[in-house]
Amino acid sequence: MADRDKATDQMKLWKEGRGSQRPDVLTTGAGVPVGDKLNLMTAGPRGPLLVQDVVFTDEMAHFDRERTPERVVHAKGAGAFGYFEVTHDITRYCKAKVFEHVGKTTPIAIRFSTVAGESGSADTVRDPRGFAVKFYTDEGNWDLTGNNTPIFFIRDALLFPSFIHSQKRNPQTHLKDPDMVWDFWSLRPESLHQVSFLFSDRGIPDGYRHMNGYGSHTFKLVNTPGQSVYCKFHYKTDQGIKNLPVEEADRLASTDPDYSIRDLYNAISNGNFPSWTLYIQVMTFEQAENWQWNPFDLTKVWPHKDFPLIPVGRLVLNRNPVNYFAEVEQLAFDPSNMPPGIEPSPDKMLQGRLFSYPDTHRHRLGANYLQLSVNCPYRTRVANYQRDGPMCMFDNQGGAPNYFPNSFSAPDTQPRFVESKCKVSPDVARYNSADDDNVTQVRTFFTQVLNEAERERLCQNMAGHIKGAQLFIQKRAVQNLMAVHPDYGTRIQTLLDKYNTEGKKVENILIKPYVKLKDSMNVKGSS
Repeated sequence: MADRDKATDQMKLWKEGRGSQRPDVLTTGAGVPVGDKLNLMTAGPRGPLLVQDVVFTDEMAHFDRERTPERVVHAKGAGAFGYFEVTHDITRYCKAKVFEHVGKTTPIAIRFSTVAGESGSADTVRDPRGFAVKFYTDEGNWDLTGNNTPIFFIRDALLFPSFIHSQKRNPQTHLKDPDMVWDFWSLRPESLHQVSFLFSDRGIPDGYRHMNGYGSHTFKLVNTPGQSVYCKFHYKTDQGIKNLPVEEADRLASTDPDYSIRDLYNAISNGNFPSWTLYIQVMTFEQAENWQWNPFDLTKVWPHKDFPLIPVGRLVLNRNPVNYFAEVEQLAFDPSNMPPGIEPSPDKMLQGRLFSYPDTHRHRLGANYLQLSVNCPYRTRVANYQRDGPMCMFDNQGGAPNYFPNSFSAPDTQPRFVESKCKVSPDVARYNSADDDNVTQVRTFFTQVLNEAERERLCQNMAGHIKGAQLFIQKRAVQNLMAVHPDYGTRIQTLLDKYNTEGKKVENILIKPYVKLKDSMNVKGSS
């Protein structure tokens, strides 16, 4: 690895500069020592997180304010508008008015995005794609945020800032750093499932129209009698799945870095309106208790053979934004926006996002970001006790009282909208979920979902990226892959051996002439 330059080796050199100095004690921003920075404090191993987890809020609140005004993640994207139409009755599962009868339509906004890159990055990079839908329902906005994959890299929200940091730029060199990327991934084997998706063909979708979308998280649906089930949301593209070959993606990155934005805009402008079919998967509480995996684990899928897809409706995009900044850049999604009938589950990543998303919007767009036209729940009347703040654009709710309770006929609560009951009685602690079977579903993906040609491309794509990391990180990554399947790890190691050998040959070609020249200069007495 002698051919690595100083920018590439920044973290290694920093560590060497510390010598034998022991690591500093990890603290919060206030200097308070931290005993566990890997696991949320939850009510039981599957329970929701607690507000008293100040280690999490200290980390997440600071993370949400690290970039301004660009989004911390999902910085570059495209947006469009259209409608959702109910095609199948699911009222036996959910009382939300958005699903109340077949044929009902609801206005929607969708933003697609890349995840790790900045706002000027290329659309055709290997990266997950964001797929966020805002439903302007009769009972307020419903924001279903997700990606083009049904899973994610981590299952505990406390790790989210560190995960994103590892995918962004080195804070000293301001360069993308494969050491950072693979060091984190190899230290957190729960990322194997998503990483395998990422380096498969689906890691570079052919624009936004030819990819699926997923709510990813587990949610809870409640029907009119008050019965509940757990649920996952899927949007299947009606245009068919299409992915870009690596060579074509590389070409487009230089010749048309805005390829996906252009493709979506032109399709809608030409009247070729893209659409997706919405499905749900349903799991009963009893099934959740007895399932072999944690149903709230974002690194796992629910197999379709066990939990079949149930059709719900169709999403259609038929209008481009009139002004990108006003309607797309300021478009803000918040998974805590859920109308009656849709509620959160104990999914730790979802629980973390319930705080993270609105918090970052208030930082990026201001305390009154929901008054912006594109975010306003215009199909219902907002009546609350929030007042003032920067960019208050309307009448500030006039002379109505700004406190509750009061005696002056101001907005009052409605018992029929109380959330469903949730029984929680376990011990409060930071439960380590790092070893919650990180390989079985990845093995299924590698051996059963992919065909031989797809497996070969996956290994070539992954090895071509890992080769930039230091050898000890490469070794740890391969060990993780060996645990998934020996063939997976062996293929990657074989390719890495080839790359590393070729690298040494190049090194010798570059160094030997320099050594001969130096020896010649010394013979002549030159300094």
